[in-house]
Amino acid sequence: MKSKKNLVSIIINCYNGEKYLKEALLSIKAQTYKNWELIFWDNKSTDKSVKILKSLKIKNLKYFLSKKHTSLYAARNLAIKKSKGEYIGFIDVDDLWEKNKLKQQIELFNDEKTVLVYGNSWLKNEKNNKKKKFINYEVKDGYIYKDLIKNYNVGILTALIKKSLLKKSKVNFDSKYDIIGDYDFFIRLSKKYKFRFIKQPVATYRIHQKNLSTLKKEKEIKEFFYWIKKNKRILTKEDYLKIREKIHKLEFINLRLKKSFFYALFYFMKFIKHIFSVKNVIILLTPAYLLKKFMWFV
Repeated sequence: MKSKKNLVSIIINCYNGEKYLKEALLSIKAQTYKNWELIFWDNKSTDKSVKILKSLKIKNLKYFLSKKHTSLYAARNLAIKKSKGEYIGFIDVDDLWEKNKLKQQIELFNDEKTVLVYGNSWLKNEKNNKKKKFINYEVKDGYIYKDLIKNYNVGILTALIKKSLLKKSKVNFDSKYDIIGDYDFFIRLSKKYKFRFIKQPVATYRIHQKNLSTLKKEKEIKEFFYWIKKNKRILTKEDYLKIREKIHKLEFINLRLKKSFFYALFYFMKFIKHIFSVKNVIILLTPAYLLKKFMWFV
């Protein structure tokens, strides 16, 4: 029986994840920190996911079958209610954890205002197995709300959250979102409590065709507009402009992928003060067919 002290509840929402699921689960089993429970939320899978789960014989497993298929964020909220741990971590079926992830994070919860410890991650391109670090710049600890508005960098797969402070904050995942629910969740949480950062990668995020579609980018843009509308009363002018800049960048990339060079050039020149960077110049000058092959870069 697992000790309740410093117990970590690991939540995985699974819907037809048979392709990658085994590797994700093995990365959990390999954790050097052993005081954890796995909350496996089966979101009405119809493939071999459950068979794969059973084959690994995870002792500290809690399996829940959803009554109906729900959105990712609704599923996470339901799974949190089933958790017993002092800390909560999230992993998706196509993610991987480094073996020392939990051990490193638990040690950094050393004051009563730290709600979350997150880390860098590897981005792994499934086509060629190339990897690069997600964050290549200096990151602050502490109250980082303003920094997240400007440069969002918290990957849900790297986060470990103190459940008592999460409960106290009354922050949960907004199920109206399909893409930016993590962003919304972390922004609201960062206004109330401190975040801490681990420089080295603690997880791997797979880049594959399913999470690189242009339709997903269009959905992301729409959700950001909804987010601004919903939060306009609490946003400062500076915050608003930073988020608008983020949307301009997304729209520019989406245009370059879908339309001709001249559409993208017109947009680039119109909003040049918001989106000018060496990276975006490269995106502008790269043919769309090549850009689609290297979308993990953008």
